[in-house]
Amino acid sequence: MAAPILSYEGLGLVQGSGWLFRDLDIYVGERDRLALIGRNGAGKTTLLKLLAGRLDPDKGKRTIVPGTHVVMLEQEPDFRPFATLMDFAISGDDGPPEHEVAAIADQLGIDMSRTAASASGGERRRAALARALAQNPDVLLLDEPTNHLDLAAIDWLESWLARYTGAFVVISHDRTFLTRLTRQTLWLDRGSIRRKEIGFGGFEEWSDAVAAEEARAAQKLDSKLRLEAHWLERGVTARRKRNQGRLEKLKEMRATRAAMIGGPGVAKLGLANDDVRSKSVIVAEDVSKSFGDRTIIKNLDFRVQRGDRIGIVGANGAGKSTLLKLLTGEIEPDSGIITLAPTLDGIIIDQQRSLMSPDKTVRDILADGGDWVEVRGVKKHIQGYLKEFLFDPGVVEASVGALSGGERSRLLLAREFARESNLLVLDEPTNDLDLETLDLLQEVIADYAGTVLLVSHDRDFLDRTVTVTLGLDGSGKVDIVAGGYADWEAKRTKPNAAKTKASGTAPPPPPTARKKLSYKDQRDYDLLPARIEEIETEMAGIETELSDGALFTRDSARFNALTAKLDTLREEKATAEDRWLALAEEVEALG
Repeated sequence: MAAPILSYEGLGLVQGSGWLFRDLDIYVGERDRLALIGRNGAGKTTLLKLLAGRLDPDKGKRTIVPGTHVVMLEQEPDFRPFATLMDFAISGDDGPPEHEVAAIADQLGIDMSRTAASASGGERRRAALARALAQNPDVLLLDEPTNHLDLAAIDWLESWLARYTGAFVVISHDRTFLTRLTRQTLWLDRGSIRRKEIGFGGFEEWSDAVAAEEARAAQKLDSKLRLEAHWLERGVTARRKRNQGRLEKLKEMRATRAAMIGGPGVAKLGLANDDVRSKSVIVAEDVSKSFGDRTIIKNLDFRVQRGDRIGIVGANGAGKSTLLKLLTGEIEPDSGIITLAPTLDGIIIDQQRSLMSPDKTVRDILADGGDWVEVRGVKKHIQGYLKEFLFDPGVVEASVGALSGGERSRLLLAREFARESNLLVLDEPTNDLDLETLDLLQEVIADYAGTVLLVSHDRDFLDRTVTVTLGLDGSGKVDIVAGGYADWEAKRTKPNAAKTKASGTAPPPPPTARKKLSYKDQRDYDLLPARIEEIETEMAGIETELSDGALFTRDSARFNALTAKLDTLREEKATAEDRWLALAEEVEALG
């Protein structure tokens, strides 16, 4: 191993009344490509600032090879003192030459003469990137570099980093970005840090192995409190496995939609079908929209069906927000008709997320100061509901101002998803969320009974979530593709793929005879989904009965019996889901 060019020994930092982390040993080699992984609130951004020398630790020794230039791209740099974006980019003693900034800004497509006060989030992010990259760093520390960037800018940044000859450490929720670029992983977890010489592509397998080992150790513990803490940290592993089953369901939904939009004849046949019409919740007929001389949407025909998960993608300025506003009836088209089902009742979570008063507590936000949360018609105890969104139940009395940005986003999601609705509109929902919360959001969207409209630049999240992708190229044309981002990208980059497939090429040889599941396995595979539904129904009934706040006082024995039964059902459900997923994977392998 080559000698590190930047390191910390015995690093520790006090935050509030205790240690955020202590006794950390970290090093960065001269060509390292490090992914820094950890939950919101673990201290990832703080750790980057310590590595950059912007914060002083309470203990530990920082060592850096003389002449090594360390540059940090902050998540939210302060533009307020500067008149223009260029003034920001070249400011300070370490400001880069203006011509270097201009060269990178030109490649990123950003006008650096724009006033800083009027610049959008994406423009500010590109200006900050231009400043950081123009400084010619030996070590580049990147805090959520893809936030607010469109797909074209992300592609450019990936190409630049692939050619970069220095070292970088990156915090990001963008799985595709991390998988393509990183070669080593730093995992900040509950005040300690682990390093492994694998890129992010191997992180889930590694973290699952660590979780399994900790689970074996946790089984030997007598303390219920410690077991509960372990579940809180590691319960997401089981979620990830169950999400594999949801992905199978997503494939089926995409296949159904592909049959409806796969070709002109098929599409017309589908639109003429009464069943299709009855399930339509938003209908766009020959819709066009322009601003001045520029056409944003041109001759769009599309039906959003009940239960669709629609992803909207495209470069900044291509018209994603305009299309979203058209489909939700916020703005009118210049021509054509948008028809919304009269029963639509939506909730909108947009980029400018509603500010929650920093003085209010988590209890105030979720339960108006009470103990129970009304979750789509079912009462849940606030502490149990917090667990579902990966919070420690003890955070219930914490003020909003004490939460990290990611935790505030998670709290907002918890509040909004509790509301009754049949249309969910999300504009860049993945910003400020950690990877585990993204898994949770994927799960919640998959289980949502209504229709979802989603604008995002997170390619992996789109691939895991949406059934149909609407792709905008900026000319007014809207590509309608059954599937996620990868399907849309394949259509863009391989326009002749369909012709090649239809050219008469000989089909592949038939598969060899395949094995079958055993009788017991096949029976479990067929019957477990129905049993899981039965369990969920029984659990919902118990939760409804437990929502009676006077039950414990009136009949404590009944309360305790119901609580114990609920725990048993939860375990049975988890076991049944894991069993069915294992069989589903075997079926896929046999097929």
